[in-house]
Amino acid sequence: MTEPAISLESVGKRYRLGVGYGAAEGMLSKRLEHALRAPMRRLGGRSAKSSPDPAAEDFWALRDVSFEVEPGAVLGLIGGNGAGKSTLLKLLANITLPTTGKITVRGQVGTLLEVGTGFHPELTGRENVYLNGAVLGMRRSEVAERFDQIVEFSGISEFLDTPVKRYSSGMHVRLGFAVAAHLEPEVLLVDEVLAVGDTEFQRKCLGRIDDVARAGRTVVFVSHNLSAVQRLCDRTVWLDEGTVVEDGPTQAVVASYLKRIGPRQVGGEADVSEAQARVGTGEARLTHVVLRGHGDSPTEQLHLGEPLSLAMTFEVGKPIEAVNVEVGISAPDGTRVVTALSSDDGTPLLSLEPGTHLIRADLELTLLPGDYTIDVGIHPPSHSFDFVERALSFEVINVPYEDTLPYPWPTTRGVVRPLSQWFVEAPATAGAR
Repeated sequence: MTEPAISLESVGKRYRLGVGYGAAEGMLSKRLEHALRAPMRRLGGRSAKSSPDPAAEDFWALRDVSFEVEPGAVLGLIGGNGAGKSTLLKLLANITLPTTGKITVRGQVGTLLEVGTGFHPELTGRENVYLNGAVLGMRRSEVAERFDQIVEFSGISEFLDTPVKRYSSGMHVRLGFAVAAHLEPEVLLVDEVLAVGDTEFQRKCLGRIDDVARAGRTVVFVSHNLSAVQRLCDRTVWLDEGTVVEDGPTQAVVASYLKRIGPRQVGGEADVSEAQARVGTGEARLTHVVLRGHGDSPTEQLHLGEPLSLAMTFEVGKPIEAVNVEVGISAPDGTRVVTALSSDDGTPLLSLEPGTHLIRADLELTLLPGDYTIDVGIHPPSHSFDFVERALSFEVINVPYEDTLPYPWPTTRGVVRPLSQWFVEAPATAGAR
């Protein structure tokens, strides 16, 4: 019988909340610092064995987590912010040690936890490729062998001899991911690396992760992008407050998760909390969403063919330029069925000063009866300031908006009803096309 690539047995991770050594319990650097400062504490009249902070409290980031991952499997990890996903990856990467339980990882481990770690701002992109490769455990000859592939993947070849300090955040992540993605470990750990990057680059990243999985390597993939999880992972573990809520086939686990985390709304109006699952660098953040139909009042129920209007409130921390606001409408399983951008009608990309901004989008489309959710994002060209899935939900009911709207179907299949024209033409004569 093949041994699992990853095995966790009753794993727990405790941190100490408060000032002192316990605040980063388990980190090697903090333990060394604690040991080196012990003589000074004794000189000051404090016992080295005394409690580092009487006010410190225990915080369990993980509790009694157990599961196995077979070689060549792609496992998804989902959950809200603070669920313990990143902590679990750090344990698997041996960055920190578990407080309780046992972890076994068989094979060389590669990590995409914080892309670009080890970049030196004064060095060029070319120099940082070799530096970053060394940080990630690649020999210089291995980096040289894959150098052209790394540069091509990054898409920033024209800036390769420019100091990294002049790179945008999107360029920084592109190069960092390109280096890390060309590792060839037996086990690959991937944290939320797709928060920054345009759609094309995200597609390349997902494709690269898919290639790694198809090569028979084991992948553990953490993401708030549930569509990506459903595409890549056959099996998913849902974590909440450090414990396993559900472990099973990805489609079933994601459906349960979406049902639990549905938007907190009243009558078509929702406040978007800081704790809601979101990705982005944070220069602008969505705080409030209102859905209206034909009338002025917020609603969470639309008729077939009824136009909809979405009002979105953003808080901007510092001046931002050249941004698009994105509205997406998705089916209950997370599948995106409609996307609209603020620049679609020829409007220039937006520039916003610090403060509160209300932005409205009017959409005319015919959604077939069913339940839907709305995603909202605000993006410069190279990455995302904020993106919130399921910011609001609504229902389209099985009643036409206007009496004149032809609607002969007792049941419906599909999502969108397009405008269409139909013709009955005479049969083509022999030899005609």
